[in-house]
Amino acid sequence: MGDIKINKKSNLLEQDPYNYQLQDVEEPNLMREFFEYTEIPKVSFNFRRNPLGMPKEIWITDTTFRDGQQSREPYTVEQIVDIYKMMSRLSGPNGKIRQTEFFVYSERDRRAIYKCRELGLEFPEITTWIRAKREDFKLVHDIGVKETGILVSCSDYHIFTKLGMNRRQAMEHYLSVISDAFDAGVMPRCHLEDITRSDFYGFVVPFVKAIQELAEEANMPVRIRACDTLGYGIPYVGVAMPRSVPGIIYGLQHYAGVPSEMIEWHGHNDFYKAVTNAATAWLYGAAAVNTTLFGIGERTGNVPLEAMVFEYAQLRGTLDGMDTTVITELAEYYENKIGYHLPEQTPFVGKNFNVTKAGIHADGLLKNEEIYNIFDTKKFLNRPPLVSINQNSGAAGVAVWLNEKYRLEGERKVDKHSEVVRYIKSWIDDQYENGRVSVIGADEIDTLVNKFVTGEAEGNW
Repeated sequence: MGDIKINKKSNLLEQDPYNYQLQDVEEPNLMREFFEYTEIPKVSFNFRRNPLGMPKEIWITDTTFRDGQQSREPYTVEQIVDIYKMMSRLSGPNGKIRQTEFFVYSERDRRAIYKCRELGLEFPEITTWIRAKREDFKLVHDIGVKETGILVSCSDYHIFTKLGMNRRQAMEHYLSVISDAFDAGVMPRCHLEDITRSDFYGFVVPFVKAIQELAEEANMPVRIRACDTLGYGIPYVGVAMPRSVPGIIYGLQHYAGVPSEMIEWHGHNDFYKAVTNAATAWLYGAAAVNTTLFGIGERTGNVPLEAMVFEYAQLRGTLDGMDTTVITELAEYYENKIGYHLPEQTPFVGKNFNVTKAGIHADGLLKNEEIYNIFDTKKFLNRPPLVSINQNSGAAGVAVWLNEKYRLEGERKVDKHSEVVRYIKSWIDDQYENGRVSVIGADEIDTLVNKFVTGEAEGNW
């Protein structure tokens, strides 16, 4: 049995008899009970509960310039510098976007790192991602970067099928590479790829414990990134391992001895759970969640950075200095400078995210914008709520549109009974009665307003 001692997190006497050893197996355990491949993956419950344990401090990290570039054409150096500067402003004085991750292999990548470092910004700290090779650590060290990511795939799918090794061989190989990082004076960030299909107790825990022992010997810190590579993670209470996000985070802390501040969650959105899984990782003890701007990344994408900014505010009751108006600037930069189209319904940044089209909703918006707006979007995103003008907008929708477009306030505001609104509404009705199917453009409304103001308006209104 294990020793009885005070747990510094719970401040209770606890007995922990678990000391997980590497389970070296001859054949890969592909966990067919969960992942049959010809069937939809199964969510199994064992009803084991992990205690909530949000760290005293939590933060966001970014991989826009690494994972985010693996699904699209590379950014130019100028674009990376521009985005980095905006990301720093979004991060705020308390550095809530703590780090951002770069590739390091091409001349363009290295030039971007140098240009960003020349700005002298404290946050986000520049880190890198490299192949697990000794010469790559020297490259990182010579550039002057203090921390780098190393891929240490941990499921049997990767160990046996991709690497052609068994578990012991993989573990020994990984540990020698991590030792090389320490020798080069670089802090390693170990990317536990495919953790949600791994033998958590038979490989991950003993491996991470061995990493911790190496770090202790080297007298250097090491970061552990839990990578939900295919989005298999499940946030629900009582889910069986290895798909349980609470179980993974709890296990890394309590069985592998990793402190919260050294645990980072990296998720993908294959099953629409990226944001929820990331928030769950925070709640159960991971200090950091890894993101990309607008969730741009491989396949279904990563955890969207902007989503976790607002998740942070909801969980902590404060933005802690983050400037959320920069999110809108970043969206406009992607649309106008990079040429990347953000889907209209994307939360916080899509063209339609706070736009209503139904007339009955517009009527509520006209009376009180809180009725149909999630928060003060003008304050936090420089985007007041709007209506889209079509056959369903009604007079109220026209009134809201005019007030927002022309910034009409106080006595100058119009309502659905105003003459200019009646005139425009009559014209819109005529358009759709005559077979129009498209929405009404802003330039068309501007023309009608100009006609009304100059006295050129005609018709029965």
